[in-house]
Amino acid sequence: MKNDLLNDLVVVKRSGQRVGFNGPKIAIAIKKGFDSVYDNYDEKEVNKVYEKVLKNIEKNYESRKTIGVEEVQDIIEEELKKYDEEVYKSFSDYRERRAASRDAFVVKQQHKFVKAIESLGLKSAKEENAKRENANVDGDGPMGTMLHFGSTVSKEFGKAYLMDTKYARAHDEGTIHIHDLDFLAMGTTTCNQIDLDKLFKHGFSTGHGYLRTPNDIMSYTALAAICIQANQNDQHGGQSIPMFDYYMAPGVKKTFKKQLKQMIYDYLDLDGFLGEIDFDKIVEIIDKLETIDIDVKEVFKEYITSDRLEELFTKAYSKAYSKTDRITYQAMEAFIHNLNTMHSRAGAQVPFSSVNFGTDVSPEGRMVIKNFLLATDAGLGNGETPIFPISIFKLKEGVSYNKEDPNYDLFRLACKVSGKRLFPNFSFMDTSFNKPYLHGNDPKYEVGYMGCRTRVIGNVVDRDKEVTPGRGNLSFTTINLPRIGIKHGIALGERTKADMKGFYEELDDVLDLCKGQLLQRFNIQCSKGVENFKFLLGAHVWLDSEKLEPGDKIRKVLKHGTLSIGFIGLAECLKALIGEHQGESERAQKLGLEIIKHMREKCDGYSQDEKLNFTCLATPAEGLSGRFVGIDRSIYGKIKGITDREYYTNSFHVPVYYHTTISHKLEVEGKYHKLTNAGHISYIEIDGDTANNVDAFESIVRVMHDNDIGYGAINHPVDRDPVCGYVGVIGDVCPRCGRRNFEGVPVETINHLECDC
Repeated sequence: MKNDLLNDLVVVKRSGQRVGFNGPKIAIAIKKGFDSVYDNYDEKEVNKVYEKVLKNIEKNYESRKTIGVEEVQDIIEEELKKYDEEVYKSFSDYRERRAASRDAFVVKQQHKFVKAIESLGLKSAKEENAKRENANVDGDGPMGTMLHFGSTVSKEFGKAYLMDTKYARAHDEGTIHIHDLDFLAMGTTTCNQIDLDKLFKHGFSTGHGYLRTPNDIMSYTALAAICIQANQNDQHGGQSIPMFDYYMAPGVKKTFKKQLKQMIYDYLDLDGFLGEIDFDKIVEIIDKLETIDIDVKEVFKEYITSDRLEELFTKAYSKAYSKTDRITYQAMEAFIHNLNTMHSRAGAQVPFSSVNFGTDVSPEGRMVIKNFLLATDAGLGNGETPIFPISIFKLKEGVSYNKEDPNYDLFRLACKVSGKRLFPNFSFMDTSFNKPYLHGNDPKYEVGYMGCRTRVIGNVVDRDKEVTPGRGNLSFTTINLPRIGIKHGIALGERTKADMKGFYEELDDVLDLCKGQLLQRFNIQCSKGVENFKFLLGAHVWLDSEKLEPGDKIRKVLKHGTLSIGFIGLAECLKALIGEHQGESERAQKLGLEIIKHMREKCDGYSQDEKLNFTCLATPAEGLSGRFVGIDRSIYGKIKGITDREYYTNSFHVPVYYHTTISHKLEVEGKYHKLTNAGHISYIEIDGDTANNVDAFESIVRVMHDNDIGYGAINHPVDRDPVCGYVGVIGDVCPRCGRRNFEGVPVETINHLECDC
């Protein structure tokens, strides 16, 4: 059999498919083997092995018309072993890993898939944890169940075919947690701070239809909700609007101008002045107005020629202003209702949405802020507390923080509303780590937070684009800190002093593992094109995406996002290392800060090495906290103060079971905010009705500010009336139905409540 006759040979693939012999594929496989071992080598070396492989096939398969793909790989290994032991070993190891992955996916996982799908298909969300994995997905609905079916299969496919075995193993064993693993194959990114100004300026397409530039505040809020919904379908995380007040203010101005024209026309017409005045000129004047807060006599002085006309113009202005205010409230109310009822992802999920606001001091921006807060205070249709959007009031000295500031009254209103409705949360622009990014009063340089805590602002890729709008997190992976602490601390009784050298060595290994995994995932994301993300990139939502041409790879714009390495259970890690957590002693606090500082410095180093934005995250891990501790308990048993609860403490938080003061908790946690540049939050839990004690509520927010907290929330009990369903703070009398405390509940209501349990 001659070399040129190999083209007649048929290769049988593992699937049984028969294809023509393809010599170049063999050369590429051999080259990959050399690439995995040597940075530099002579390409002739590859060719020598390649020729020997072809000769081997000719010699041994001369009388056959077919050859199996495994037989081809056996011959490659045989020739590599003769030529270069290191390349042979690398090629062989890779082949074994691929075989193991296929086996895991096709055979070993078969039973797992059947059981998982059986649970998803036949059990309710009350019975099956997987159906409750995402709080804003209805796990019992048909579309929600379909999402979970796809998620279950997609996770295992990603682990088997799209990532190195070491990453999948580390995830399964609980060393790390790869978030949103089910979206790995899709190449989606996590979240985005949506630049509505860019979208509204010329209109936009959702991929299914084109929407014109909005021209009143009702349209502005409606399209804002649509943007959140559309973008949610292109990403696997949440959606945020970073400067909601600034984006909505033009809508208020347009509405006011429309109302003012109508009111002046009506009043002049009613009084018989319309024929005497050039109304077109009045329209021109109104169109040029820069604000809704005007001096009527000055603006229309040319036409106010009598006391009666002054009265009519003043009434028209007053009426237009009040109608604009009312319409703005209705727009905010509709926006909140939309975000709690609209669905994305095949109708199965309410978009996880957030809005940031509070620093626009214009009359229009203030009207937006006030009415958004009032609509939040009013609640949903039955008085329920709205879950979405997670609202975040931005505090900034000179704007809203001090009593003499122009938006201080709105800060007070935010405190009152949050005391009743849990939201808004509060972010602080003047912290040691947020303030350096400010550029005067330009809001795009103000740090915006996702509701979950994600923060994106620094940009090693382009220092001129250290902005919030148009950027987000690409993906994040979390480290199980308690396990490393258990292995190297005193918790197991194997030593009397923590082995910190061993601790940091293992932590560095896991950090490097996370870096490699994030880069591998980043490469999958970058392999996609504009056509894969019709709204995120096609509508130019992501920063610089307007520069992409059809067919372009998207690394050039995704590089503005962040790759985050998170952690969970610092408190349990410290307990395992030295027997105390950061809330209990200065010694533990010092060590905790050293550990997180070490992680941050490693992330900063990765950023410089890779010229990508690696960041350190205080992981939002309410669900993950139970997963890690469950795995660790099965390995180490119950360890007091570490694995004896059903959860690990979230990120750097002082444990909720530890009794301390508000000021001490914030003092301890505040020092970690500046280290966790990918995101952070500190919660304060309080008892009682805070809605009627705004001064006390405000004082807690000020303690957050004084302790360099970047993002904080105050949680408190929220009541539910068993008769009318009102959700909120209920004193002696329900605000909705008037039922007094301790009044009887109808028997049918009791039965209904029992049936729901």
